Amino acid sequence: MSKKDKDYVNDKGYDTIKIHACDFVAKRLAPAFPKNDGKQTPMKGHPVFIGQHATACCCRGCLRKWHYIPEGKELTEEEQEYIVDVLMDWIRREMELT
Repeated sequence: MSKKDKDYVNDKGYDTIKIHACDFVAKRLAPAFPKNDGKQTPMKGHPVFIGQHATACCCRGCLRKWHYIPEGKELTEEEQEYIVDVLMDWIRREMELT
């Protein structure tokens, strides 16, 4: 994660970043057939986006391959919470690195 991303996390705080993660997951991953699936997560612009690529939570194909969450069905609340937890764990670990 870049210094700019770390500064953003420090400025906003973990609670706000988690709200952003929940929103991104709900809008970009949770639908059974997300718009632009496979290309819906930018490679930069927000720490959560970076985390999604780093943890294979960026599209439904990666979720299927790496997290065994099937494509073609809407994500459950539990699945969404799991994804957000993975993202927040990654962000916290990255923040500990200098």
